[in-house]
Amino acid sequence: MRICSLVPAATEILFALGLGDQVVGVTHECDWPPEAAQRPAVTAALVETAELTSAEIDRAVADAAGNGKPLYAVDAEVWAQINADVVIAQELCEVCAVSTDQLDEIVTARSLEVEVVDFSPSTLDQVLACIVGLGVRFDAEGAADELTGGMRSRLDRVRAALAEVETHPRVFISEWLDPPFAAGHWVPDMVAVAGGIEVAGMSGEPSHRMRWTDVVLLEPDVVVLAPCGFDLDRTLSEIVTLDLSAGLLGTAARQESRVFAVDANANFSRPGPRLVDGVELLAYLLHPEAYSDPGIPWSRVRL
Repeated sequence: MRICSLVPAATEILFALGLGDQVVGVTHECDWPPEAAQRPAVTAALVETAELTSAEIDRAVADAAGNGKPLYAVDAEVWAQINADVVIAQELCEVCAVSTDQLDEIVTARSLEVEVVDFSPSTLDQVLACIVGLGVRFDAEGAADELTGGMRSRLDRVRAALAEVETHPRVFISEWLDPPFAAGHWVPDMVAVAGGIEVAGMSGEPSHRMRWTDVVLLEPDVVVLAPCGFDLDRTLSEIVTLDLSAGLLGTAARQESRVFAVDANANFSRPGPRLVDGVELLAYLLHPEAYSDPGIPWSRVRL
């Protein structure tokens, strides 16, 4: 089987299931595990974001969407070289990766004979189910059961450790910085397992645009900065350009120094195995008295 993955989370899962040798093509953003980045990249971003601030990225994406322009291109030459049998795509977010609609257009236009497998989980339970689904599809059901069994055991350990906590902090996970976006999909589920209450995002629903003044009205006890696609260093560098101190004025999160930056790219944005790392980190950040530091990178934001 020759598999092309156009979803970074799916790429990570395929390697975790022992299917890395069958992966012949990936996206330009597939960087985990490290050997995935050695596979041919069949996509490229049409909006260069490396030197842009989060506000500039937001405007560029909005402009592209308003003009009906795609955010990603598929390299026809690389596509032809890899000769994939199966392609994994997603319908969850056109900002995050090539969508199944865009892929269908490419396949139809070039009369390609390729199976398109959709990978679009929108809740934490669906992430686990989709991992099993990939295992079944690619004859790695045992490995998928073992992987998801380990993930479920770790989630159960978090729940058990926090079973007796008396308070459940009000949490705002910011999926973007300027403007802030309330995190949706699986992130509210992660907060719930970690003993918190997500004040803006809803499980299974897309993230949505807000203003920092809106966030203040929700009275968060904890704010976690987890901009989609950013690692911890990129997030910290971006915070320098924001006036979060004024933006969060009057909140318990600011007053009690409970504003944190995390590696969203690794532990929050991608619906794969490392979401459990994110849950364990949240458990520690929300309840340090009941859950020990899991050793996952994070930083307190001084305001």
